[in-house]
Amino acid sequence: MHCYPWKSVIRRPCVSRVLSLRHFTKHFPGAKSNTFFRTRFHSNTHADVSVSTTTSCFKSLGSTQQNQIQLYVDTLLQWNQKMNLTATKEADEVMERHIEDSLAILPPIKTCYNLQSNEQISLIDVGSGAGLPGLVLAIACPDWRVTLLESINKRCVFLEHVVAVTGLTNVKIVRGRAESCGHDFMYREKFDVAIARAVAEMRVLAEYCLPLVRIGGLFVAAKGHDPKEEVENAENAVRMLGGSILQISPVDSHSPYGQRTTVICRKDHSTPQKYPREAGTPSKLPL
Repeated sequence: MHCYPWKSVIRRPCVSRVLSLRHFTKHFPGAKSNTFFRTRFHSNTHADVSVSTTTSCFKSLGSTQQNQIQLYVDTLLQWNQKMNLTATKEADEVMERHIEDSLAILPPIKTCYNLQSNEQISLIDVGSGAGLPGLVLAIACPDWRVTLLESINKRCVFLEHVVAVTGLTNVKIVRGRAESCGHDFMYREKFDVAIARAVAEMRVLAEYCLPLVRIGGLFVAAKGHDPKEEVENAENAVRMLGGSILQISPVDSHSPYGQRTTVICRKDHSTPQKYPREAGTPSKLPL
């Protein structure tokens, strides 16, 4: 079973048989080159960077991408009538609270990764749910190779359907848990970026995501308006898992506070083989 070519397909669960924030580092050495990753990080990247997304990210997309987003929103609301995908019930609210929020994650990623236009990277959305933000990012960045990791089968069926409706060809759907996929050689340390939105606290997310990120890649957590304490508490866990906190980027948002925060961590070295721990343990006993 191979990860490529990239197309939408529901995989069975991945099973493994053997299977201080106050002192952010301001300068990082370049990472080793590989197919998708070269020396990308700006040497003057700082911990706190404000990213303005006041102008609609959606309106900056091309007409084809805007149409795909509209198809996604329509399909999401239709399916939401028969299954719980989102608490948001109106199209305008979905656009403001979910689409714009998902698209607002792009500038910090591109800045930290020093991405050029049309460059390919591999990204995994952990706990994708209704496809937020991974499916939205796949629409906005058609050259990216996006994996949507979701453990609940009915949500995977929805994702399969919406990928077909929108005509996306750069998306793969994997049904499984992060704790299992993190030990599967097909996924462990294979992705340039692992991202999670509204899944769990930072310590738990770090254990879900960092084992999936290649050395030199990024773990990105979309958090609320003031995650300082949560990030401070997660600093040791991030380090134990092979990463370091690279940047905290406040971004304009349509959330109740008018702002969300993107926390970006860099994968500095391999995650110890014992992580992630067995299913359910990271959330019950965070590092």
